[in-house]
Amino acid sequence: MKVVDPDSLGLDSVVLKNIREYLNDTYVDDGKYVGTMTLVSRKGQVAYLDSLGYMDRENKRPMQEDAIFRIYSMSKAITSIAIMQLYEKSKFRLDDPVYWYIPSWKNLRVYQSGVYPNFLTSRPERHMTIRDLLTHMSGLTYDFMYKSNVDAAYRKTKVQQAETLEEFVEILSSLPLEFSPGDKWNYSVSTDVLGYLVEVISGMKLEEYFKANIFEPLEMIDTSFSCPEEKLDRLASLYEHIPGNEPRLLEIPFLNTKMASGGGGLFSTMSDYHNFCSMLLHQGEFNDKRLIGRKTLELMTVNHLPNNQDLTEMSESAFSETPYAGVGFGLGFSVMLDPAKSQTTSDIGEYGWGGAASTVFMINPKEDMFIIFLTQLLPSSTYQVRRELRSLVYSSLMPE
Repeated sequence: MKVVDPDSLGLDSVVLKNIREYLNDTYVDDGKYVGTMTLVSRKGQVAYLDSLGYMDRENKRPMQEDAIFRIYSMSKAITSIAIMQLYEKSKFRLDDPVYWYIPSWKNLRVYQSGVYPNFLTSRPERHMTIRDLLTHMSGLTYDFMYKSNVDAAYRKTKVQQAETLEEFVEILSSLPLEFSPGDKWNYSVSTDVLGYLVEVISGMKLEEYFKANIFEPLEMIDTSFSCPEEKLDRLASLYEHIPGNEPRLLEIPFLNTKMASGGGGLFSTMSDYHNFCSMLLHQGEFNDKRLIGRKTLELMTVNHLPNNQDLTEMSESAFSETPYAGVGFGLGFSVMLDPAKSQTTSDIGEYGWGGAASTVFMINPKEDMFIIFLTQLLPSSTYQVRRELRSLVYSSLMPE
């Protein structure tokens, strides 16, 4: 990727150099992160792109610009764009009940008490809608939450290890919701269900739809649900944080996934995700190709939590990829509502999300800027690098 003089884009090049020094001294030099890549784009051009450390610590392979990363929940933004492309074609309405598209979900129940498989349940106050899936207010959960008998049932049934999306939604149909749809916010498998709805509504397999309607128009040549054998030498190794020790290499057979997980299954590169973020920042267009309408993106990137509440007021979740305070949630993205309350350097309207391996993207329409940070360390809550990166980048903005 071509990098231009940051000063010409209103970013102080001297201050931007602090990013490399800080990440290296704080995280990479002592092995907290094995390797990182950081990109800052402003006014349609890359102002900063830097790699540190290794793709593979064991073989001392330096981090390279075309490295392939497991982006986990950064897949969610792509799936959300896909379903909203279909919304623009009037294929559905946001408040359509989900059971219209998944008939076995017509009689979903809400957890009251008990343990799997002996649950006491009740009727939800209303049916789950597609909007609920986009906002994570569906009542679904994740198996890794470890906070309720419902997520314990996800682990017992191995729903997130389903081999197909059809099997995945069928298992979910037999499990209760954490709460009645719309009542609370809870990070969940909702976006995987949206991926299934893309298939049902479009008549295409999810990866085929992504390829035709997102990846090819955006020239995302290395983004897919698997890493082909011929690209394995570019795949960054995945590590797990071990308190008091260096990160542990994870030998995950994650090269060819069976289920296309729209919530967390994609592999991608800095270049590819840069193109995706560039499209978002530029109101749905990339190289004169329109992927989604400006007004649709505006709808997706405002807060959809009731009464403009933030996540501290609505969340039932034990985990998120963003701070709760001062942050709301749109249709597939977290949305900054109050930088002072969130205690981060930002602007109202900044939106984005992160991934389990500590990756993140942040888009700031007001400053015509976005930030992408890629690494491969589980879990994402290990370090506060996202907050720190904001401060480092925003401090480089010159007076207008």
